[in-house]
Amino acid sequence: MTTQSGAGESGGTVPVACALTPADLGAQGARWERLAARAMTERAETADGLRICFRPEPGAEDELRRLVAVEVQCCPWASWAVQAAAGRLVLDVRSAGEGVAALHRMFTSLRPGTAQRG
Repeated sequence: MTTQSGAGESGGTVPVACALTPADLGAQGARWERLAARAMTERAETADGLRICFRPEPGAEDELRRLVAVEVQCCPWASWAVQAAAGRLVLDVRSAGEGVAALHRMFTSLRPGTAQRG
C-alpha cells in the first residue's frame, strides 16, 4: 500500500519552510525519535530527497502515517510517500531545488535503535 501526499514537484511555488510552532516542532521531533528508536533501519539521502526505512513492528505503520500527515501540512513543499511492502515500511520524501537540501538536513538526528538527538 502506498500513500503519497504533498507538492514536491511544484518546485518554487511553496516556500521551503516549516509551519509548526516551536512547541509543535519539538513534539513532532520527539515522536519521530521514538519511532526511529524502535523501528528505523536506515536513512539514506537520495538525489531528490530522503528515504527512511522502518521495521513493520506493531503500531509502527500507523504512527509513521500519522507523522507524515503532520509533515504534509507543515511542509507542503515536499512530497511524502509511505509504502508498506516486502516486510518493511519505506518513507520517500522528495522535493526540488532548495527543498532537496532542506530534506537532506532533516531527520539527521534519527538513528536506528536510538532516541537521542544529535
